Amino acid sequence: MTDAPAGPMLAADGTPLKQSLSRALRAQKARSLMLIAPLLIFVLVTFLFPIGDMLFRSVENQIVPETLPKTVAALADWDAKSGEIPGEPVFAALYDDLTVAVANKTNTRLGQRLNYETSGISSLMRGVTRDIRKMDETQPLKPQFLAADPKWGDEAVWQTIQLFSGSYTAGYLLNAVDLRLTPDGISVKPEAERVYVKLFLRTVAMSLAITFSCFVLGYPIAYLLASLPLRSSNLLMILVLLPFWTSLLVRTASWKVLLQQQGVINDLLVWSGIIDNAGRLVMINNATGTIIAMTHILLPFMILPLFSVMKTIPPTYLRAAKSLGANDWTAFWRVYFPQTVPGVGAGAILVFILAIGYYITPELVGGTSGIFISNRIAYHISSSLNWGLAAALATLLLMVVLVLYYTYDRIVGIDNVKLG
Repeated sequence: MTDAPAGPMLAADGTPLKQSLSRALRAQKARSLMLIAPLLIFVLVTFLFPIGDMLFRSVENQIVPETLPKTVAALADWDAKSGEIPGEPVFAALYDDLTVAVANKTNTRLGQRLNYETSGISSLMRGVTRDIRKMDETQPLKPQFLAADPKWGDEAVWQTIQLFSGSYTAGYLLNAVDLRLTPDGISVKPEAERVYVKLFLRTVAMSLAITFSCFVLGYPIAYLLASLPLRSSNLLMILVLLPFWTSLLVRTASWKVLLQQQGVINDLLVWSGIIDNAGRLVMINNATGTIIAMTHILLPFMILPLFSVMKTIPPTYLRAAKSLGANDWTAFWRVYFPQTVPGVGAGAILVFILAIGYYITPELVGGTSGIFISNRIAYHISSSLNWGLAAALATLLLMVVLVLYYTYDRIVGIDNVKLG
């Protein structure tokens, strides 16, 4: 006689145990998700959505096809290299589109967008508000447009409309690297208009210089803090943190007073005889002023990670190395310094990323040779209102940071970075 096969294991409520466990796990995951939902929503709203909007604005160009749909379609068959402006059908389509644009008051926005590519189109589109009402649609429109404003006879205007007639464009990104779209393809801008590549290189170079200067100054300070008794260390730590309790504008303005040619530092150098009165140093409104001021501002971000890592290194390691015959330098370089590399990496990443996106200090003390790409981004957002180019510059800056971050990870390893 054989035993009957056993059925599935049941929970207390009679349901299969496997099904009951799955339901309990789903409920646990749902509760965990509800706990982190506020943080997730906060990150999406304040971080991911703004970055996504910035990336979209760097390629968005919908104002042109939405405002000039008929003109864009009529220009599809026009040869931009012919040396002649379009014919009557294109002007007829332009009249229809501009009539609607004037009624909707979108012609000025269109002119502003196209003026970023070719100067003079903004005023051309503003004048349409007056000119379009005087035209007779029963008569040929091309002569009427040319009589209203001779700029309609400029081939560059029509080339610009045709080149930037799509809903999306690479024009902003090309401008951000000193290139431009032409009927012949992508070309390099004239020498006098190439500014952004130089600004990117300057920003990266100066950020690296600031990071290095913070390391040179911060490492011995962190070592001293980690070596002193607790009471003395806490007192010095207050001095390190003191800049955080002072307004950034006040600190930057103080450096303007100290570094100017008639400032305190130059006065001391002249008084001590190191330089004469005619040879006062120019340390403001240039790269030197930016590096000095930003090193002072960002120095705590290098000291704190270094200190937190150094504090975990037992002092017996150095004593053991010296007892085995190593001199002070060998003991430091072969035993102590490798253990502080995680703190060096953390401090370098913090300082570099903060420096590469800094705006206020370079604006106040940098002059023309000490400003960063962030200052140009702010200019396009607040002054020129070219948000597309500002977004393109910000996108490229983000890409530069990611590339450098990836390079750092491949060389040093992000897993070796520690804050303590």
